[in-house]
Amino acid sequence: MAGPSSFFRRRRPPPASQGWDLSGLLSAADPRAESAQRHLWLVRLLDWMRHAPTSAQAYAADTPLPVLRLRQFLKVLDQHPEHRERVVALLAAVWTELDATALWADFGFTPRAAFMDELLDRLRVRLLPASPDTTDLAELFFLLFRAGDAEWLHALDEATLADLARLLREAVALAPVRKADAALGWRASLYDAITVLTSQIRAAGLSSDLRRRIDPKLLADRPFKQLARASEQLLEAIEGAGPAPSDEQRAAVMREAQYLRALLDACRRAADSVHEHLEEYGVSVDIVFRVDQLHKRAQRVEALLDVVLSEAPAAELARVVADLVDHAQRRRSIRALFTQHYSMLARKVAERSAETGEHYITRSREEYRLMLERATGGGAVLAATTFAKFAILALGLSAFWAGFGAGLNYALSFVFIHLMHWTVATKQPAMTAPAMVDKLQDLSHDEAVEGFVDEVAHLMRSQVAGILGNLLAVAPLVILVQWATKAVGHPLVGAHDSGHVLHALTFLGPTLFYAAFTGVLLFLSSQIAGWAENAFVLHRLESALRHHPKLVARFGAARADAWAGWWRRNVSGLAANISLGLMLGLVPAVAGFFALPLDVRHVTLSTGQIAAALGYYGSPVLAEPAFWWCVAAIPFTGLLNVGVSFYCAFRLALRARGVRVSDRKRVYAAIRRRIRTQPMSFFRPPR
Repeated sequence: MAGPSSFFRRRRPPPASQGWDLSGLLSAADPRAESAQRHLWLVRLLDWMRHAPTSAQAYAADTPLPVLRLRQFLKVLDQHPEHRERVVALLAAVWTELDATALWADFGFTPRAAFMDELLDRLRVRLLPASPDTTDLAELFFLLFRAGDAEWLHALDEATLADLARLLREAVALAPVRKADAALGWRASLYDAITVLTSQIRAAGLSSDLRRRIDPKLLADRPFKQLARASEQLLEAIEGAGPAPSDEQRAAVMREAQYLRALLDACRRAADSVHEHLEEYGVSVDIVFRVDQLHKRAQRVEALLDVVLSEAPAAELARVVADLVDHAQRRRSIRALFTQHYSMLARKVAERSAETGEHYITRSREEYRLMLERATGGGAVLAATTFAKFAILALGLSAFWAGFGAGLNYALSFVFIHLMHWTVATKQPAMTAPAMVDKLQDLSHDEAVEGFVDEVAHLMRSQVAGILGNLLAVAPLVILVQWATKAVGHPLVGAHDSGHVLHALTFLGPTLFYAAFTGVLLFLSSQIAGWAENAFVLHRLESALRHHPKLVARFGAARADAWAGWWRRNVSGLAANISLGLMLGLVPAVAGFFALPLDVRHVTLSTGQIAAALGYYGSPVLAEPAFWWCVAAIPFTGLLNVGVSFYCAFRLALRARGVRVSDRKRVYAAIRRRIRTQPMSFFRPPR
């Protein structure tokens, strides 16, 4: 018999020519073998069912091959009693030593209801081989079934299910039974699983994190507290009814089952109200995960009830096993976990960004003029930031501390601009994209699509105003300061730094790649801002500051209230500006530690540096191609800063909002049409 290691590798099945001999497989069935060998025999049996025989075999196109092979296997057992005896004995030994309750109650759920625990568990399942030497049927399940097995499990016909059920009943009858399970028979593990699951649902619903977020009205009848007792009453009714219940006993069992189902529905409704609380007060991924686990456990209880209460349970049990196979494949997916449980957080972060982003979109000439003024103020501050960066570099610090100093310089400048209500143009797109996706909620008619394209035009005009305002302020100011300081013999940016600028910021180098990378950092800063605001709301920090005893005692209730409100209004902006500044300074330094040639290119800061070089060299540099290559890179740097950050934020917001792919195509087509017909609407303010 093949060694255990041959079954651990994820490999393609052997070709048909290698042979999958049923007679050899049946001869290898040894009920006295070690448990690992018995389990591997089951793995090999299922492999044989999946793969075509060596000789050509005609079969109905609508019948999956594993179903045909299962019929063949059962037919051979009927025709050869000696093989059937060994297989039944082997199955009895497997049934005796395996904990089936673990499969029904625990499979697909983490012992600790936390997102990181589930992530680590999925990584373990994906990366580490499973051992057949186990007493846990849930662990063996991963070895037995593969992707696609659910399809043929659903396709099992009644006759095949009846033959398979008869074989399994013989095995269960041969296996020793605990006295406590004698009345329940093979269903004992299912009842145990229902008890375990209802206890876990009860514990989750009564946990403090969920209980204080559930609508109190939905807890008035105490559905979670009644679950455990309801499952016990159902079990007592079933045990009292016995294998041949009377009509009255059967009715009593159905009443108890109906009551348990009603409680499960009430628990699900209560858990759903947690989402409403999270929508209003901030999202926690762990809480979303716990609610999802509660829902899935309730669904599992419903499915198990269908099995134990059915007069023909084989089909219901096959459906449960097929669902578990599907779940096993989904559980291997790390991406699905993040997609499912971060979608609500992504949507909430997008909504927080949308609230901020509305302030960055101009829709009239007056708003356009105001944006220019704000951007001019931001450009003036960034002129000082440019000189401060050169001063930090002149200190000759190590790479990390130079990067940290530059990042702190950027962060303080961005925060000052934010507090003065001025603008850094490239920060706008990542904030405005979610605000625009808000307009995509109803695309059932063309007017809505055109309205969204209008928003795109408003946004592009806003970006033009923001970038123009920044550049028209930063370049003249830097040039004037350079000329003035050079006139007195002490230019703030000398020959070495000016030459380095013309060499580093040229269009012919990696400037465009760095500009696109900077766009990613701009997007990340907007996500950090949304996350910080969500955390601020989730942990009720506004209320904590408003009622903080020391703040109230020192400054008074009115000032404490004003301070709390200020933080609520500004936490997003502060987080975005501080994180962006530190990333612009530190990411190149950290990347350099790993020998990664990464740098940042921010359109306003790059323009300031080029202006500093122009101020030092004066008019002669205008005849140098190197200078004009740097100037040529400026519009592309701005375009990539804006475009990449907007694209990333827009894509995330689309996914978070669940906008359909077909609707996205309509939007993209409408934007292209507007570019062809009215290109200036993206640059010129409305008259």
